[in-house]
Amino acid sequence: MKAQKFTLSCLAIIISLLFGALILWLMGKDPIAAYMNLLQGSGLMEKAKYAGRQSMFTDFMSFIDAMTPMIFASLSVALALKGGFFNIGVSGQMMAAGITAHILAGFIPSRILVVIAGFLAGALIGALIGWLKYRFNVSEVVSSIMLNSILMYLITFYINTFYINPVSRQSKSIVDAARLTISGFRWEKLKVDIALAFPLAIITALILQWVLNRTTYGYEVKAVGLSPRAAYYAGMNVNRTSLLTMTFSGALAGLAGVSYFCGYLAAIQPGTTPSMGFDAIAVSLLGGNNPIGCVLASFLITVISKGTVYMSSRQHIEPEIASLITAFILTFASCSAVLDRRKKK
Repeated sequence: MKAQKFTLSCLAIIISLLFGALILWLMGKDPIAAYMNLLQGSGLMEKAKYAGRQSMFTDFMSFIDAMTPMIFASLSVALALKGGFFNIGVSGQMMAAGITAHILAGFIPSRILVVIAGFLAGALIGALIGWLKYRFNVSEVVSSIMLNSILMYLITFYINTFYINPVSRQSKSIVDAARLTISGFRWEKLKVDIALAFPLAIITALILQWVLNRTTYGYEVKAVGLSPRAAYYAGMNVNRTSLLTMTFSGALAGLAGVSYFCGYLAAIQPGTTPSMGFDAIAVSLLGGNNPIGCVLASFLITVISKGTVYMSSRQHIEPEIASLITAFILTFASCSAVLDRRKKK
């Protein structure tokens, strides 16, 4: 079964890249050169030349920094899907965690406290969505979408009123002592960005893999996700399991928020929600809702998003082409998930 899911995911990637290549060819561009530019922009291939104090290694470290929040976000979606939920509110949970950590860091500049604050803030939002589901039978899709908008407007109001940087028109930057990315770290003659949360993301994926496959709670999550009624008649506490699943899903989204807004970025842009929360759906589906698969899928999607600017500048094409390729991957990954479910039936 795992080999079958891996095959379907690989097929979705290949078809998506072929569709992208076809579009590039119809635009009169060289698809192979364009895809090479994606790799070069991500630090996976060497560019023709670099600016001062930069190299392929600096690009790759920046790529790791960008990939870290994507891993957390995709794990959040994957856990929710395993439990039968569709957490489409990852973006809002990321913003809530980010602003909470920013405010806390203004009083106590500590990286550990930033991580804890993000974890708890995301967990509270996730718990609210889970509670609305089992207490009032409110669809988690509806509540999470609505919370995305509510949180975005509330946070935007707070930033514009109390926390705005008048020059950048973003929130004030988080202090370096609390930032989860060491920016401009000197390594020999280079300046690199070090993602401090990256090891935590990998460890979290490994722990989640173990929990889902080796613990009673993991078994209950999958059982409730497959059939809540059957899980209830088997003696499981469906409401408790559902609430815990959404709580932990929100907590993972919170970690994505702090690694993004307090790591990769040092500030929060008011008036917008991070697209990463929605891209994480594609990543999770592509990874077969498997924690290790999510790490590998995060790698691919981040290559596309991170290498877009360089590809666009070299090939003189719109950066939305990369978003279109990501959309293809989401579409075909969704189709593969449907086919997988039909085969199970």
